[in-house]
Amino acid sequence: MNPSSNNPSLQEKAVLVTGAAKRLGRDMALQFARQGWNVAIHYGRSEEAALETLAQIQALGVRSQAFRANLADEEAVQELFSAVTKEFNLECLVNSASIFEYDRASSQDPLIATNLQKHMQVNLTAPMLLSQLMFTYLKNKRNVTAKDGLEIVPSVIQLLDQKLINPNPDYLSYTLSKAALASSVELLAMDFAPYLRVVGLAPGISLPSGDQTNDGFSKAHQMTPLGKSSTPDDIAKAAVFLAESSAITGTTLYVDGGQHLLPSSRDVMFKTN
Repeated sequence: MNPSSNNPSLQEKAVLVTGAAKRLGRDMALQFARQGWNVAIHYGRSEEAALETLAQIQALGVRSQAFRANLADEEAVQELFSAVTKEFNLECLVNSASIFEYDRASSQDPLIATNLQKHMQVNLTAPMLLSQLMFTYLKNKRNVTAKDGLEIVPSVIQLLDQKLINPNPDYLSYTLSKAALASSVELLAMDFAPYLRVVGLAPGISLPSGDQTNDGFSKAHQMTPLGKSSTPDDIAKAAVFLAESSAITGTTLYVDGGQHLLPSSRDVMFKTN
């Protein structure tokens, strides 16, 4: 007997969003739920926020569950994926969780090995491991190809950053880790086809970060050709669009109001007070 026949959630499409307790991860998780997806919520330390997100998603009438895992721990990453796939029929993985801490090679906060390794582990290694697990899961589960009539070809969405094509030396470890993740989009898309699509989603400045004031964020948000950068809602809608667009793979969608078209020697956070 197929075990999914006794569990309706294993017959319905679901998404795993890492870092879904807060910020963009939360907004994406909620948007997927609004569009009828079941949602697996990953969180690290923000249990209270994760439970709030869980309640909001369940109120929308879809199934959701929260899973805690330290993405810097390879075994924990594997256990997370195993736990999620026992409960949900995964059709999409959104690698949203990331570390964003300041360093710059020439500054008083230079790059150090431990900080670089920490960024690489969470921002690159964990998404790569989860993407690989997603591929193996789908291949073993279906043993079919995309041309065999799947309604939606499953996807991995890697959250990137507009600064990858508009670089500056600020946040060096973060930038290096995201640049490596961006390189994986095309490589994995070729390797995982036709079972799994891999796409990048690159926001502009969408929420205040670090010590940025609300006024500083408002000014920075307007520094684009369109007079505004991306909102959390823009990113959430783009994520669902990518998840439901079976012809898109191996490329990155920049959703930033054109922010990447305005080169700068400093991160936009340092151009406002």
